[in-house]
Amino acid sequence: MLAKKKRQTNTNMRKLLLLTMAAAMIIACQKKQETTMDYVKVEDGHFTRGGKPYYYVGTNFWYGAILGSEGQGGDRARLGRELDEMKRMGIDNLRILVGSDGERGVKTKVEPTLQVSPGVYNDTILAGLDYLLMEMGKRDMVAVLYLNNSWEWSGGYGFYLEHAGAGKQPRPDEAGYPAFMAAMAKYATNEKAHQLFYDYVRFIIGRTNRYTGLKYTDDPAIMSWQIGNEPRAFSKEALPAFEKWLAEASALIRSLDKNHLISVGSEGSWGCENDLSSWSRICADKNIDYCNVHLWPYNWGWAKPDSLIEHLPIACENTKKYIDEHLAVCDSLNKPLVMEEFGYPRDGFKFAIGTPTQGRDGYYKYVFSLVADNAESGGKFAGCNFWGWGGFAVPKHEQWQVGDPYTNDPAQEAQGLNSVFASDTTTLDVIRTQVDRMSRVN
Repeated sequence: MLAKKKRQTNTNMRKLLLLTMAAAMIIACQKKQETTMDYVKVEDGHFTRGGKPYYYVGTNFWYGAILGSEGQGGDRARLGRELDEMKRMGIDNLRILVGSDGERGVKTKVEPTLQVSPGVYNDTILAGLDYLLMEMGKRDMVAVLYLNNSWEWSGGYGFYLEHAGAGKQPRPDEAGYPAFMAAMAKYATNEKAHQLFYDYVRFIIGRTNRYTGLKYTDDPAIMSWQIGNEPRAFSKEALPAFEKWLAEASALIRSLDKNHLISVGSEGSWGCENDLSSWSRICADKNIDYCNVHLWPYNWGWAKPDSLIEHLPIACENTKKYIDEHLAVCDSLNKPLVMEEFGYPRDGFKFAIGTPTQGRDGYYKYVFSLVADNAESGGKFAGCNFWGWGGFAVPKHEQWQVGDPYTNDPAQEAQGLNSVFASDTTTLDVIRTQVDRMSRVN
């Protein structure tokens, strides 16, 4: 009798185990489906998401991972509030810095840093990135994550050159931009610097989110891995090596992640020493899924600080010409184009919250209309990310200082220069209008 009960108990346990395993397999399959069904894809030269066309108005939110941390600079309550506000407005595409590199305490650089030295990481920022992606996933938002930077404000080129043995690298605020750019031109040919960067790429893409349990490679909250923020050759002579590096970087990313899109982060021909053919070759690479341009009318001399409104027509005219040149390349490559950075200063070149934004509003409206017109005609100009989201931040100083709230203006720029704050009602109205228009296309 006792043996019979024991056999029955074992049978029941086996049945329970089989049922448990079956349930786990069903959940795993469902989870797998959930993590693949909403990836942003490129199909026949256009973005799609969930089987539908995907045209968008997005923004830059480079400090998102810092805000998502629980250490210096972290503010998860504010992060939730910012994400909710953007989502409410229909902004679902955020371009974000994975993390900054190098030493802290540098006046014109983002901190806290993620990569303290090659292979040494600040886990607090990694947790912030995990948390950010989790919260974006809950809201059906997607991230474009850039991994490097040609500019000094997050480390990037200069960090890798220093640790590759090239010596202390100049900073623009100390040595001036000509000296800085001459030094950065050496990155394109520095193989050791590249290898240090590739180690970083392997580490980041190989991570698993501690909050969701999702591998980064399986997370639909990531739209694209981006090689860098405005990668440049910084000299015509360096262009061949620069193109080779980008091809190597994109091939590495593809070998690590088959699910997500890959982009360069380029300004367009402006970032290729005004060589459109170089940009075209970079974008033609089989591992590059879509093309990027950036546009900065003030920085590029199309609008002057004392006449931003008066120069708006020429800024718009030059913008249209620049986009059309690059769209022609995208048409030939059958790849989408995203204008993922653009900005326009406040009227009178003011920085303070509440100062007028007539010029900016006009420029935004013009850019958004180009994307929306293209969306309605099924064109390749598929999206834009304005620079950038300052949200509920209230700057304390014109020059960012440790402890100040993050705006979207990095530490080397005046706080409020290009940030759009939650109180900029006229600009937000322009954004909402275009989001509503494009939502009718998706």
